[in-house]
Amino acid sequence: MAKENDILLIYFEDKPLTFARIETFSPDIKPDWFHVKMLLLQVPLQVATWILKDSYIDGEEFTMDGKKIRMEQVLCPETPQQPDIPQEEQGIFKNSSGAKVISLADLKKE
Repeated sequence: MAKENDILLIYFEDKPLTFARIETFSPDIKPDWFHVKMLLLQVPLQVATWILKDSYIDGEEFTMDGKKIRMEQVLCPETPQQPDIPQEEQGIFKNSSGAKVISLADLKKE
C-alpha cells in the first residue's frame, strides 16, 4: 500500500488527471478504510481528503458520482548509464558512503 509522502497519479475516466502527494492516513470507523489527505499537485495547490479502501489506494478502480477513478503510485525511473562513457565523465560521482553524487556544475557546462 502507498504510504505518506508517496506520489500518486490520479486517473479520471481512464485519463490522467493530476498528481497528488499523500499527506496523512487516518483509520475510518469501517475496517480497511482510511481517510487519506492528499495535496493535489496542480495550480492552484489544493488539499483533499478522500475516504478510501486500502485496495483503492493500491490501484483498484472505484467510482465517485458514477465517474471512474483510479490511483497509481509514481516511482522514480532508473536513469540508465550512457554506454561507453564513464560515470565520472557523465558528471556522476560516488561519495564516501557509495551514494551517487551528480555534479550540477559539470552538467551546466554542456
